[in-house]
Amino acid sequence: MLWLEILGLGVGLVLGFVCPWTVPAAWSLYVAAGLLAALDSALGGVRARLQGQFKLSIFLSGAIGNAAIAMFLAWLGEKLGIPLYLAAVVVFGTRLFQNFAEIRRELLTAQQKRAKIKQDLENPQ
Repeated sequence: MLWLEILGLGVGLVLGFVCPWTVPAAWSLYVAAGLLAALDSALGGVRARLQGQFKLSIFLSGAIGNAAIAMFLAWLGEKLGIPLYLAAVVVFGTRLFQNFAEIRRELLTAQQKRAKIKQDLENPQ
């Protein structure tokens, strides 16, 4: 299934270059907060897939819910005159680094885990 993910990434990149779209300046804060939440969800999905725990319903509800909360915080902060979008930046930024660390750890230890399982299967005790 990895080919499907790579194909989706490729199609998205081609569409992004072929159909350029600019974000109005008034929306930039909302779009940035939403994109940060979406990127967090994407890395969370990769992590879950590597760990064999991916569920599409959880991924989609998290991606949409996180983006909505992030954009709501940006909107509310703008109305109150307080930079509440920073709460989303801190939370989703922290989660991005945590997800990246989990992905890195999973990729670096996957070979060792497979070797250990193979050894345990060959030499049951």
